[in-house]
Amino acid sequence: MPDTQALTGAALAHIKADEFMPDEERGHAESAVREDESEALAYLVDPTDLVVGIPGVELAQASWSSEPVEYDPESMEWDLDEEDGDFDEEPDNA
Repeated sequence: MPDTQALTGAALAHIKADEFMPDEERGHAESAVREDESEALAYLVDPTDLVVGIPGVELAQASWSSEPVEYDPESMEWDLDEEDGDFDEEPDNA
């Protein structure tokens, strides 16, 4: 089971350390993070960091959402070594 308290704590620390965040926004952010783990994750992931190293890509706008799911290590959906949609395909040796 994930440690939601650690996730929330890390997000709250990140918000507290943001010297440029206005106090009114900080209060709203802290409240949102305490109520929803997906909000906590959103405060820890900067979309700019995800594309900064890709040549020719400039982030113009970003939005995203997340939701909790049950982790099933036996499910092929969690097999990170497979490409999307390639789960049942066998190599074509013809």
